[in-house]
Amino acid sequence: MNGQSWISRRKSRQIMVGNVPVGGDAPIAVQSMTNTETCDVEATVAQIRALADTGADIVRVSVPTMKAAEAFKLIKQQSPVPLVADIHFDYRIALKVAEYGVDCLRINPGNIGSEERVKAVVEAARARNIPIRIGVNAGSLEKDLQEKYGEPTPEALVESAYRHIEMLERHNFKDYKISLKASDVFMTVAAYRILAKEIDNPLHLGITEAGSIRTGAVKSAVGLGMLLAEGIGDTIRVSLAADPVEEVKVGYDILKSLGLRQRGINLIACPSCSRQQFDVIKTVNELEQRLEDVNEHIDVAVIGCVVNGPGEAKEVTIGLTGGFKKSMLYENGEKSHKVANESLVDELEAQIRRKLAEKREKAEEITKGAEQLPVTQVR
Repeated sequence: MNGQSWISRRKSRQIMVGNVPVGGDAPIAVQSMTNTETCDVEATVAQIRALADTGADIVRVSVPTMKAAEAFKLIKQQSPVPLVADIHFDYRIALKVAEYGVDCLRINPGNIGSEERVKAVVEAARARNIPIRIGVNAGSLEKDLQEKYGEPTPEALVESAYRHIEMLERHNFKDYKISLKASDVFMTVAAYRILAKEIDNPLHLGITEAGSIRTGAVKSAVGLGMLLAEGIGDTIRVSLAADPVEEVKVGYDILKSLGLRQRGINLIACPSCSRQQFDVIKTVNELEQRLEDVNEHIDVAVIGCVVNGPGEAKEVTIGLTGGFKKSMLYENGEKSHKVANESLVDELEAQIRRKLAEKREKAEEITKGAEQLPVTQVR
């Protein structure tokens, strides 16, 4: 498996969220949001670190009060990844977190008050090179738009976005990204499609209030997958009523399935049937749990019988095909050796970790070799 994608991404202008490039030719960033009480600095920092360890590039933190803004100052000092402050209504909170080094402001200019207040926030952002994320949500559309369209529609979401865009553009501020979220998949997809054709700013994708870990993951995979397959999207957030760490895992699974980004084990496994020669489901679940710490990409196939097993094994780094009492292990598409079925998980884990160690050593050798090359002087 080469992990390549046939998707041609929409060309968007690039902004920087801290040290993470968003848009342009940058990898699609995976984002999540803390669900701790922001004023509980210790708990919030612990969650941000857990998200970063899972692969989150950016984390959003809700800052609803000035007390939370003071806590955010301490959180920001300890965060291993860029932070987006989620702010509504009180423009002074935006000014305060800008002072404290926030990496991005998530605001809707239209709900923070007068033009002067918007200008104050924009000037603070400009002075510190802080981008702004405009976040339009079907559940909080302006009343006049609800009356105009009768209900949330893709066109209503886009019109709301343009109102906020115009407020920033009046102050010649262009470093912004936009999200157009609804819990309805088709509404969300249609809104992004419209806006993607009309502006070149980065787009942050998400299906809002998607649901539980199972239903939310499915809705997000369908909605985000439709857009990403069309080349639309520069950052993503999977919204789940679950531990935010699960949001990051699902986000990477969506990107991996489209060949847009690779992280961790790409585990190919059969659903199992009466042909299986070992307990495929138990083996795969245990193997996944043991390898949760692995960040490097590697393709692994675990197939219970010889019908599809050899074919899948030829396409991956490590493959396993079920056999009576002993199963065949493949390495780089070639038969390696047989493994007793009662020892499959131990052997698979050992072989995967060995292969990853070899890849790291090879990468280090290449790096060292490059460092030792003579520097050519340009006259």
